[in-house]
Amino acid sequence: MAGGGRIPYKWSVLTNTTMGMLMATVNASILIISLPAIFDGLKLDPLAPGNVSYLLWMLMGYMLVTAVLVVTLGRLGDMFGRVKIYNSGFAVFTVASIALALVPFGGSAGAIWLIAFRVAQGVGGAMIMANSTAIITDAFPARQRGTALGVNQVAGLAGSFIGLVLGGVLSAWNWRAIFWVSVIVGAIGTFWAYKNLQETASRRPGVKVDWWGNLTLAVGLTALLAAITYGIQPYGGHTEGWTNPMVLTGLIGGAVLLGLFGFIETRVEQPMFRLSLFKIQAVWAGNVAALLNAIARGGLQFMLIIWLQGIWLPLHGYSFESTPLWAGIYLLPLTVGFVVAGPVSGFLSDRYGAKLFATGGLVIMAFSFVGLLLIPINFDYPVFAALLFVNGVGSGLFSAPNTTAVMNAVPADQRGVASGIRATFQNGGMVLSIGVFFSLLVAGLSSSLPGALHSGLTAQGVPDQAVAAVAAVPPVSLMFAAFLGSNPIASLLNAAGVHLPAATVHTLTGKTFLPQLLTDPFHSGLTVVFTLAAVLAVVGAVVSLFRGGIYIHDEAAQQEKEDVEYEAA
Repeated sequence: MAGGGRIPYKWSVLTNTTMGMLMATVNASILIISLPAIFDGLKLDPLAPGNVSYLLWMLMGYMLVTAVLVVTLGRLGDMFGRVKIYNSGFAVFTVASIALALVPFGGSAGAIWLIAFRVAQGVGGAMIMANSTAIITDAFPARQRGTALGVNQVAGLAGSFIGLVLGGVLSAWNWRAIFWVSVIVGAIGTFWAYKNLQETASRRPGVKVDWWGNLTLAVGLTALLAAITYGIQPYGGHTEGWTNPMVLTGLIGGAVLLGLFGFIETRVEQPMFRLSLFKIQAVWAGNVAALLNAIARGGLQFMLIIWLQGIWLPLHGYSFESTPLWAGIYLLPLTVGFVVAGPVSGFLSDRYGAKLFATGGLVIMAFSFVGLLLIPINFDYPVFAALLFVNGVGSGLFSAPNTTAVMNAVPADQRGVASGIRATFQNGGMVLSIGVFFSLLVAGLSSSLPGALHSGLTAQGVPDQAVAAVAAVPPVSLMFAAFLGSNPIASLLNAAGVHLPAATVHTLTGKTFLPQLLTDPFHSGLTVVFTLAAVLAVVGAVVSLFRGGIYIHDEAAQQEKEDVEYEAA
């Protein structure tokens, strides 16, 4: 029974961990929609070159730190108590949220404050993510885990979409409100977790911390993912930063350190990351499929938001300032599809296994990516909404069965680290996806956007010198300006010292001029992005087919013991 004696303990676990996952993932996406209000509140210019770094780190710092720390924190949960690490995560998250809500500075100092405490918030989120799945697996019998993890995974992934709408609504009122909500939910969850959750998994004596493994994994992943973050920013006259020595050092050095990490884990007595787990068919297939799924859909939110905010919504009469809120609302079918499919697939996978649902979900996702690829940039919304719903259904079908199959297949004393490995593949894949998708999109924009700007501005009678200045602005800056709900044309013309007739200024700064210029260049970049996403989803489906049938480690181990005893008798 629960601490209060009213409901079975397993349901208390599921309710609290679901709240924790929802909170952790809502906060991974809530800033996406809230950034326009935050930049306005901090008085940051979206077009200032240095401010692109602030934007990316506000968005990706949280995801980066969760990707880096979840394996370590899952391992520490196995060693010192999963509930103890999980509860501490709630507390850390809540304290960091208070600091975010009370940011005392404006400008660059305020941005750095937000980034620092977003990282601290990410540490708390990683403590929650790394152990919640393992705690549920401990609390539920094997044949109910699919249902329980289905609910938990729905909360996790639906939270990333709910954050879009919630961020839009709250930031329209006051940007600090997005952090105060985290404070309230975090405080309730912390009290509840400390009051109700109990350690049910046995801890082994004499367990050591794999310090070298922890260090090489943390530094290697940080270097690699940070390099990706800087690689999509302009450098040295190039539209992207992949030739930046710092980026190259991070990519190469991170890869070397991760290779060293793999070597260390095969040599130490008690590795944090048991590579032997990948000998289990369900574990390696499930994690590789999860990685491919994360890369395929991780950057999807950003592409869709830029599509809506920068082009579709202005073309349909919405002001640039109102587009962040409406982008979140128009993306709701994605959430609905996931919420509908997630619990059902989790429940059915308990009976029929993960292969059919996880593989089918990835195939459905691939078809939805092809559909998004084929519709025009200025689409009919019912078609767009249907494709979003189908994509959400595919994600829901895949997520819970895949997670259940992985967690069922590992020994009980390895569930924390297995949960951390799964979260690392997922979170790392999402950061990688954002870098890859943005890079491909910027490459597509770079080839055609300057020419479109040049011809469009010239046709409106803008002087050649000003046209050249505007066309020379890096495409990533224009893209992020649209992402922040800002029409950059007016400020760029002012910076160039151009004085134009009022009618011309009205046309250039209106709702349709920039979106119409962005349409063809954006479509060329989007074609590459969604083609890659569809290919990755199909490859993930093929990998998923190799996961084998239903395999539950506890039952397999018990059967093996009984077989040995029978033969001995």
